Amino acid sequence: MPPPPAGSPVIVADRLAAAYGNRLIWQDASFTVAAGEFVAVLGPNGSGKSTLLRLLLGLLVPAAGSLQVLGKRPHAGNADIGYVPQRRNIDRDLPVRGRDFVHLGIDGSRWGVAVGNTASNNQRVDEAITTVEALAYADRPIGRLSGGEQQRLLLAQALAGRPRMLLLDEPLASLDLRNQVVIAELVAELARASHLTVLLIAHDINPLLPIVDRVLYVAHGGVAIGKPAEVITTEQLSRLYSAPIEVLHDSHGHMFVVGLEAESAHHDA
Repeated sequence: MPPPPAGSPVIVADRLAAAYGNRLIWQDASFTVAAGEFVAVLGPNGSGKSTLLRLLLGLLVPAAGSLQVLGKRPHAGNADIGYVPQRRNIDRDLPVRGRDFVHLGIDGSRWGVAVGNTASNNQRVDEAITTVEALAYADRPIGRLSGGEQQRLLLAQALAGRPRMLLLDEPLASLDLRNQVVIAELVAELARASHLTVLLIAHDINPLLPIVDRVLYVAHGGVAIGKPAEVITTEQLSRLYSAPIEVLHDSHGHMFVVGLEAESAHHDA
């Protein structure tokens, strides 16, 4: 299916609320995300950033309000959405090749059983691996690869299904600064080239500041969205995190955030 026209809304939330049982996470969230936008998702630990992705994936039912994703109510198993969950350590002795790992993005529900046209599926896997520039190590055991290499193959797995939207839960966590920048720029290039809508949860906003269109923050039981210059200020972030966060500007006008990563360094709800 072709991507929606640029600028058309692909996520529409109206007075949306999220809860687990009787515990309300956040409420009264109204926002839209347009086709082709790259949105960073920020917020203190436990504020409900990953919960937002679960709602978009149809894994959690809204506690109140309404949510439309790609013109429909969210439902589990939506092939139009590529998802990279919070990264877990992959067993170093896992014998699965990187290529076979990527193939799970097409037939992950039937490990070891071919689904659809084998030649076509193999082509899609090759395309995804090429797109993330991982051909050099795609045939090596994934457990023996570096964190940055594994993250590229996780992205390739999400892309193998040819989605229209990417939801990435802390894809930069546990990577060194160089690989954070490389992966962030790779995601931005993918989004532009394929007109993908991207929501990316981040610990550290600095690698993303030059490339994101907007920032969606989850804090104090609510959700809001704005341009980086509107959201990324010393006063705003210090209030959101209830901690001293400083936003600095260099002589070229580039923005840097100090103190945010330490406040967001644990897994979220």
